[in-house]
Amino acid sequence: MKINVAILAGGDSSESIISLKSAEQIRSILDSDKFNTFTVYVKGSEWVLTSDKFCDTIINKDDFSFSWDNQKIKFDFALIAIHGTPGEDGKLQAYFELLNIPYSTPDILSSAIAFNKYACKAYLDYSGIPSSKAILIRKNDKYNTSQIISKLGLPCFVKPNAGGSSFGISKVKNESDLVPAIDLALKEDNEVIIEALLKGTEVSCGIVKTKSREIIFNSTEIVSENDFFDYEAKYTNGKAQEITPARISKIAEKRVKEITSKIYNTLNCRGLIRIDYMIDKDMPTFIEVNTVPGMSAESIIPKQANNYGISMTELFTIIIEDLYDKNL
Repeated sequence: MKINVAILAGGDSSESIISLKSAEQIRSILDSDKFNTFTVYVKGSEWVLTSDKFCDTIINKDDFSFSWDNQKIKFDFALIAIHGTPGEDGKLQAYFELLNIPYSTPDILSSAIAFNKYACKAYLDYSGIPSSKAILIRKNDKYNTSQIISKLGLPCFVKPNAGGSSFGISKVKNESDLVPAIDLALKEDNEVIIEALLKGTEVSCGIVKTKSREIIFNSTEIVSENDFFDYEAKYTNGKAQEITPARISKIAEKRVKEITSKIYNTLNCRGLIRIDYMIDKDMPTFIEVNTVPGMSAESIIPKQANNYGISMTELFTIIIEDLYDKNL
């Protein structure tokens, strides 16, 4: 019997447009011999099944089902493709835990920690995983720009503390630009993280672990034509080079993979995640974890899978079957 897989897309953040692209790509590659696939658009309390056939049918959130042609159809598995809230921060994970429906991402706590950049850095610091110096500012906090710069230096990065596709991120080179950068980030989140600049080669490494195997992709080197790997560079053809495998030493690559595996275990992750680093003198410094990495045609993971020699169809079959079986 086929598994009914709901691909959840949209969400309540500025990243919803990227989520829709990821969902479309995922649905196109899932094995139709094994899975019945449905795209569920999530926006606030409105959840609808989007397709020409089902005509924006409303989802019954009491049991995650829908009614069609006098039949009730329940979903067996939730494949979360929502970047940002509520897909990456633990909210949807809590919902599916309550309903005992298996899903594709790390659990509630792991998702919540990874999504909060400042908390994640602090959590991983206890495991000896280095990251840049950082300051957290909450909405309505009073702050002193001179003190921030004294601690972190210039340039520095200002980011929403919870977010993933470079919305609201600024590279600040002058003290006069710090307040506008903080205000911009606060449009995306109620908390802002300000980080010291890391120098070196930026790389990203994808990983998935199942009960029977571990897949760690070769890291991808990111070379942006813009001042940093911002939204435009991520999603505009020709604005960035994403080179797989990364042009780093064998020692650096080995260390990236070792730290990636360690972070996966430390955060108690599951499913497919991607972790970003800066490499300097063969030493990786942690930047952030992406628990719902992009899957659009422009995204890094599909390129890493191709380099590894595994199709996206096979990769998602492994993930779904592993997490579905664990819930039986």
